[in-house]
Amino acid sequence: MEDFGKKEYFYNRELSWLKFNERVLEEAREKENPLLERVKFLSITASNLDEFFMVRVASLSDMVKVGYEKADPAGLKPSQQLAKISAAAHQMIGQQYMTYNRMLKKLLREQNIQILDLEDLSQKQLDFVDHYFNREVYPVLTPMAVDSSRPFPLILNKSINIAAFIHKKGSGSKQVEFVTVQVPNVLPRVVKVPSEEGQVGFVLLENIIRRHLKKLFVGYEIDEASCYRVMRDMDLEVDEEDTEDLLKEIEKQLRLRERGNVIHLDVESGISGRLIEKLTRRLDVSADNIYSVNGPIDLTFLSKLVGMLDESAGLCFPAHHPFVHYELMEHSIFDTIREKDVFLHHPFDSFDPVIELVRQASVDKNVLAIKMTLYRVSGNSPIIRYLERAAENGKQVTVLVELKARFDEENNINWAQKLEKTGCHVIFGLVGLKTHCKMMLVVRRESTGIKRYMHFGTGNYNDITAKFYTDMGLLTSNEQMGIDASNVFNMLSGYSEPPYFHKLVMAPLWLRGTMLDLIEDEINQAKAGRPAFIHAKMNALSDEEMIRALYKASAAGVKIKLLVRGICCLRTGIPGISNNIEVHSIVGRYLEHSRIYIFGNGGETKIFLASADMMTRNLNRRVELMFPVEDERIQAAITDAFDIMMSDNVKTRVMGSDSHYYKPDRRGKLPVNAQEYFARLAEQRTISRQKSIREKRTFTPVLGHEDQPESEER
Repeated sequence: MEDFGKKEYFYNRELSWLKFNERVLEEAREKENPLLERVKFLSITASNLDEFFMVRVASLSDMVKVGYEKADPAGLKPSQQLAKISAAAHQMIGQQYMTYNRMLKKLLREQNIQILDLEDLSQKQLDFVDHYFNREVYPVLTPMAVDSSRPFPLILNKSINIAAFIHKKGSGSKQVEFVTVQVPNVLPRVVKVPSEEGQVGFVLLENIIRRHLKKLFVGYEIDEASCYRVMRDMDLEVDEEDTEDLLKEIEKQLRLRERGNVIHLDVESGISGRLIEKLTRRLDVSADNIYSVNGPIDLTFLSKLVGMLDESAGLCFPAHHPFVHYELMEHSIFDTIREKDVFLHHPFDSFDPVIELVRQASVDKNVLAIKMTLYRVSGNSPIIRYLERAAENGKQVTVLVELKARFDEENNINWAQKLEKTGCHVIFGLVGLKTHCKMMLVVRRESTGIKRYMHFGTGNYNDITAKFYTDMGLLTSNEQMGIDASNVFNMLSGYSEPPYFHKLVMAPLWLRGTMLDLIEDEINQAKAGRPAFIHAKMNALSDEEMIRALYKASAAGVKIKLLVRGICCLRTGIPGISNNIEVHSIVGRYLEHSRIYIFGNGGETKIFLASADMMTRNLNRRVELMFPVEDERIQAAITDAFDIMMSDNVKTRVMGSDSHYYKPDRRGKLPVNAQEYFARLAEQRTISRQKSIREKRTFTPVLGHEDQPESEER
């Protein structure tokens, strides 16, 4: 019997993620993208890499420290992974700065947009910078000396700092002192200076401070000064079993996180060995984790720069206008959902109907209860506002707020406390598990009895990210799904655990087993000579058992098409193992976030949407939800969408047998950009609807005396 678990059949998870970030970097280098979009893509690669270091690299470093030697499915021990990551990350950061210096900075200059060094400034601009420093910057700076009475200060995670050696004027002594100054994060890092000859100029705050460093150390000469930045281990370690109050414990851990071990040090190229030695000794960071950069440290400032520019100058993607389901917005949303299921494909369909469901439920006198899971929400969330209104109106409001949503912990703590104050019942999920499922349940009393209305989604209840994440959602009043939804919330808030669910599939209870059963069914269909295929779309594929199951299916003749945006530890093109598997990755204007699972089922296709990827954490350590799509119209829409995404040849990369990703050959083929296709389709639907409304308004029927014209307001 074939062994589908050989280490050569797997690719390392972390190296696969770095390949994903390379694909994002390719978009920054893509000449067909508008200039400011290329700048944003470069900023995104920097932000992505920061989180990678603070979480994944930090986790591997912890394993090495405690002597954990277990290899991953690809056969790499933690220390080996760190060595390979360091080599790949150094190369990637070099490519980032090459893209910045040789491409984007030059192209910005051609558009009269300049990121200026101090020596490039005119006298007028220098006068502005000096005035700005004295008025805005100097009052908030805190120079920190380091000597026997003043220990090395805490360097905040991701803060930009200036390290310097100084000596006393006229002392004749060769003794130098080490000092450090944090570039204040309460001030904008990008400072606009007066225009010169039609050019829009910007200076970075650290360069303004560096120009005036002597003012902070009066009586001293500056020998050398250079910028640096540290990243720390930012993973939370919460012992939920022994914690009486999870909210207070996470607040405590957030304070401790700022003191996590340094796992990454950025320094400017040209820094002296003496200054690096001082920093590495004080920060306790190894040489492998030092990154010398040829340009400004922390390229995420580029997204702030774009935000300060006029985006209407043809340097950004043209605006897309989502289709609005007005049948949900202009009438009772409950009447529409009672009549039919409604499918939403964001951002091409507006997110407004999801917000509208909460809004209408908050004021509808027949609504008894609203229950909802919140993983990540926006800073000024309308959903939070309507949940508060619902509680004030006497509805029973239960909200599960996931306090452990990485880097949103503080935001979610604030929302939880705010919701509790208005009378909402706030819960924090199950011990040891993150609640990652996206679901809303509205319970309504109607003439026929109690009726449940649900929204299930693949993405967060975040009205901001819904504009640039591709996600799918289902609005339904299916009775069996409603019973299941009630059971899910009862499990999350109490100790209830039903023996089975009618329609919904939950992790960590049943999702892994159900998925394996569905794959096994396809194997049996293939062996019986019936149609057998698996089409799946997800953010990441790294679970060893799932990959082995897909290999087994491929070897049995099941045709497998996978759309995996990011991490993919499966390898294609292995003879007799993965010949029947193809893997595509779309990296484009929108972040691909929807999860789709389609199974041929011998001709009776089964289609599911889910909050879960095929990752061990999703299947074992999170509360996730997979829900079936049974409406034939919606099944057809999802199948068509998947096929269009698989046919994309503009923003797609295809995994080769060497685990590298390649752009498809477009010679002789029409270009297909799936995201642009869906956006155009949404706009066509909007135009068609507007035309239909105009035609109805211009049609005047012949009325009898007993006839009355309908009110247009309806």
